[in-house]
Amino acid sequence: MHSLLLIAFSLLIISSVDAQSLRNVDLVDPFIGTGGHGHTFPGATVPFGMVQLSPDTRTKGWDACGGYHFSDSTILGFSHTHLSGTGVGDYGDILFAPYTGPIQFDSAGPGGRGYRSRFRHATESASPGYYSVTLEDFHIRAELTAGRRVGMHRYTFPKTDNANVTVDLTHGIGDDVTTDAVIRIISGREIAGWRRSTGWAKDQVVYFVARFSQPMVQSAIRGSDSQKVALRFDMRSGLPLLVKVGLSSVDIKGAWKNLAAEVDHWDFDKVKETAQEEWEKALSRIEITGGSPAQRRTFFTALYHTMIAPNVFSDVDGRYRGMDGKIHTAEGWERYSVFSLWDTFRAAHPLFTILEPDRTNDFVKTFLSIYKESGTLPVWELAANETWCMIGYHAVPVIVDAYAKGIRGYDVNLAFEAVQASAQKDHFGLNFCRVSGYVPSEKESESVSKTLEYAYDDWCISEFARLMGKEDVRREYARRAQNYRNLFDPSTGFMRPKRNGGWAEPFRPLAVTVDYTEANAWQYLFFAPHDVPGMMELHGGREGFVKKLDEMFTTSSTLEGRHQLDITGLIGQYAHGNEPSHHIAYLYAYAGEPWKTQKMVRRIMNEFYSEWPDGLIGNEDCGQMSAWYVLSALGFYPVNPGQPVYVFGAPLFEGFRVWNTRRGKDLVMSASGGGKGRPFIQSVRWNGKPLNRSWFTHDELLAGGEILVTMGERQNEVWASAPDEVPPSPVREAIALTPVVSPAPTSFEDSLLVSVTSRTPGAVVRYTLDGSEPDERSTAGTTVVVRATSTLKARAFVSGGKASGTVAAEFRKHERVGTVVSVSDYSPQYAASGKQALVDGVRGVVDFRVGGWQGFEGTDLEAVIDLGVIRPVNSIAANFLHDNNAWIFYPMRVKYEVSENGVDYRTVYDSPTDVSPKTETAFIKDVTAALQNEKARFVRVSVRNIGMCPPWHKGNGGKAWLFVDEVVVR
Repeated sequence: MHSLLLIAFSLLIISSVDAQSLRNVDLVDPFIGTGGHGHTFPGATVPFGMVQLSPDTRTKGWDACGGYHFSDSTILGFSHTHLSGTGVGDYGDILFAPYTGPIQFDSAGPGGRGYRSRFRHATESASPGYYSVTLEDFHIRAELTAGRRVGMHRYTFPKTDNANVTVDLTHGIGDDVTTDAVIRIISGREIAGWRRSTGWAKDQVVYFVARFSQPMVQSAIRGSDSQKVALRFDMRSGLPLLVKVGLSSVDIKGAWKNLAAEVDHWDFDKVKETAQEEWEKALSRIEITGGSPAQRRTFFTALYHTMIAPNVFSDVDGRYRGMDGKIHTAEGWERYSVFSLWDTFRAAHPLFTILEPDRTNDFVKTFLSIYKESGTLPVWELAANETWCMIGYHAVPVIVDAYAKGIRGYDVNLAFEAVQASAQKDHFGLNFCRVSGYVPSEKESESVSKTLEYAYDDWCISEFARLMGKEDVRREYARRAQNYRNLFDPSTGFMRPKRNGGWAEPFRPLAVTVDYTEANAWQYLFFAPHDVPGMMELHGGREGFVKKLDEMFTTSSTLEGRHQLDITGLIGQYAHGNEPSHHIAYLYAYAGEPWKTQKMVRRIMNEFYSEWPDGLIGNEDCGQMSAWYVLSALGFYPVNPGQPVYVFGAPLFEGFRVWNTRRGKDLVMSASGGGKGRPFIQSVRWNGKPLNRSWFTHDELLAGGEILVTMGERQNEVWASAPDEVPPSPVREAIALTPVVSPAPTSFEDSLLVSVTSRTPGAVVRYTLDGSEPDERSTAGTTVVVRATSTLKARAFVSGGKASGTVAAEFRKHERVGTVVSVSDYSPQYAASGKQALVDGVRGVVDFRVGGWQGFEGTDLEAVIDLGVIRPVNSIAANFLHDNNAWIFYPMRVKYEVSENGVDYRTVYDSPTDVSPKTETAFIKDVTAALQNEKARFVRVSVRNIGMCPPWHKGNGGKAWLFVDEVVVR
């Protein structure tokens, strides 16, 4: 059975009585995402506002990132800044806690009393721009609302002369710690101050001014540091206490200006109504028809979540604190903060180009101002701090996507300079990537993910250069965009790390390892969105590509290796709870099977989004998780941001209208097939003409028109299946692939026979053994005999083409003191060079993620080394790593024993270690036993792991790691 749907861009009549009676703002439930691992908050904010005034129920642990978790039953107070859906906690600035009775300075004081209070969800409510709750322990009704830079509280106390509000500047979320703070009592109705803190943002500064509707009758500042103040009010009149708080990153004067400009009255309901009007205006840029009530609530809550961040960071007078710590002024635009770009470049920012083009322009201006202040574009910016969280330089696709879509109201030449500057840095493996064409696993962690994401970002730069008419730059970065191919291993069919020039061992595609960013080999297999035809070639063409996609969605959901909380929402090895998977379901369309995209996208929408507090399958991630849903529910998705193309998916609703704020007319894009059982597009007519392709452009979206969509229960395997009907991909620049070394051990004893091969047809491999750069005069060959400590370098040369990147492999001739004959089971994830790693002469470094260490999870180590013959031993030493932020603890006790026959051992050293588990600094330290000619053939090393993470540790109850490398016997 088919359903015929007519959508007119010029007019969309909403016939549903429910739709007519409810505003879009009434369909939003801010509690969605506050349970599970969504990490959202329910409090009051306005679209892209500076203030997020919300209750804090917890401050520690992964699920405290938003300050609130739906499973909690007590409230600490109400702070003015919050992050929406991040995987790291921060903010929670300027906490206000109302209560009655004796003055309290802490959430839990002597005898358990404090300003913390119990609450019940039955007396709690939230809507966009408004939150309320009853504090059960004190019988206080607390209500919150917000302007852009102002938060407003309304506390209705029982009639008492012991009504109190404690303002706590030591309060913060996650690892956020106050480094300097002051509260000043300005008058009987006004306080002001500032808070400086370090946490995820290493140096965050917030200034505030607070005004009260009632005079204080008493105030008390705790101690001499002026970081907490308790204020008492006489509330026997029964009137509510109103508090309005202005924030600024600049100074107290800025906070005053913001407060005066935005809320110059005491009408709480007016502020609330204004906030909800702002939300209604923002949410009404999309109108929908059809769908169940639950789907409509899920949709508009998702749209709401996309508009919480980024946050305006400049004051009403344009001043803001820059990345350089100086005060600057944004003239004619607004500076923003909180850019989770590794997440949001994928769907949130492309959605902003449709709904918020002018704000997108200001986002780009923000990026360029950060570049001028710091010398690089933002990676993960937070409160004028670069956190360097996540990977890539994904401000680049946001800029290029905006430029490609005609959003260009900024210094374009500066933008072109800035994107190249970010790509030319020498940090995070970029220097190796430029030389070798990939990031080596032994040089940098997350090597596979970085190589692939750098390649995509480089394609964006090449596209920017093409649009700018800069052919030399285009060609350079188009070649770099092909570097992803250097990590495709045809023997396994996966993107695989390379170590010392060869394929890293062991390799297990299900294993979550340090070579991938919050993922495994499956979840990064398809990240070359700029070159989908190239990915198809790697898998043997369209059929092989579809077969691999099918396998991803149908294989076991078992994960191996490290436990990664972010990997959730599994369908096979597809992980919707984390961003690297978000585009994958849409790739079927490129292979001419869009019906599989439609089927899978509809399944993901139905299974991983709901109207409940745990209705997000993973972290909200500053709007990305919700942006995927918004776009997918509308029926399209930007697979390759930077290319102004959208791929059709499976529209969920009967119809919708998008208001075009840039061209002044409506846009309607798609419609669904009327129910769960009709996910398949049968045909599309655009302006009365058949549309047989599975994609459209941003210009077509802006131009509008009339779409007729026929949906059905069964897939149409013909529609958009021809090669000229699939989404277009950019033109590629051919490259020679970097040679592969095999085998690639880092040490050897006598001599080593090595092969150096290239997969590029017709390429000639040339190499050197002295560490010099190979050129066309260097020795040609694919077999090399290494007899001494050497640095092998090789390149592939193609006639008439550019040579490949340079592979570098270091081989150390090592006279091993002995052989490991037995060793406790080490984790395959941290195996170093294998069984002989403890005596191979190659030592691990402080960054454990680049390898070299043998890791033992929750277990002790016992290793026996055979020296070959009985010999005098004068010392035994072993190196250990301590990095408790990574759950790696220095051993508790070390024992060395020696034996002449391997049966009878005598102890020569047995002692506890002297390193505190609480030591925060990461370091390597050996345990050495000085001996005097102890005769031995066998040495037994026994090391006691701390076992489990201690109760004070953030990994409390989890298994602790013991990292060991290189046992030295002299």
